[in-house]
Amino acid sequence: MLKKTFKFLGWTLFGIFAFLALYISSVLLISKITVNSDIAQVEEQNAVPIYILSNGVHTDIVVPVKNEIKDWRNEILFGQTQSKDSLMNYIAFGWGDKGFYLDTPEWSDLKASTALKAAFGVSSSAMHTTFFKQLKEGDDCKRILISKENYQNLVTYISDSFSDSLHPQWIQGHSYGKKDAFYEAKGSYSLFYTCNTWANNALKAANQKASLWTVYDKGIFCHYK
Repeated sequence: MLKKTFKFLGWTLFGIFAFLALYISSVLLISKITVNSDIAQVEEQNAVPIYILSNGVHTDIVVPVKNEIKDWRNEILFGQTQSKDSLMNYIAFGWGDKGFYLDTPEWSDLKASTALKAAFGVSSSAMHTTFFKQLKEGDDCKRILISKENYQNLVTYISDSFSDSLHPQWIQGHSYGKKDAFYEAKGSYSLFYTCNTWANNALKAANQKASLWTVYDKGIFCHYK
């Protein structure tokens, strides 16, 4: 009996390590494959500036608060942030696991139950929005000029990610700072669909350079060096 138990444990551990090796290899290799690499450049006077912004782990898509195509102030209200500051020019959108967002402000707060639910796609999701006056370009913040038509596609993608695309449902009492807020979102986070997968798919929706598939931020930013 003891021999069979050790054999079972051995095969179980082998299966786990084999899965992890295959998963990591796939992430590293597939993330390097570029889609929309031949996208035509847009002249600045006819373009909409957007940004990809990373905190080292998570990627946000940053867009103008308002322009002729979309006025986000009608749905993402300044009054739903602590500062209520309306003198903002950009708004960042970041999709992710609701448990991670709301219950894990610091890595030290992470619970095993939260991590397992997120990994296996059994929890709900949320959209984190943050207002900015301006952004500074760098390794973790890249400016992209896109056509108005592609920006409309991006707007549709972002709006459709909320649980209610017309009237985003504010999650009261939760924020990381004075200029951000959380909203209910569609979908579930998993090992195969992370916050960075969502951001990468946003770039695909806007017909911009992106990874074929990625789960981490470097899989996006490696295409914008």
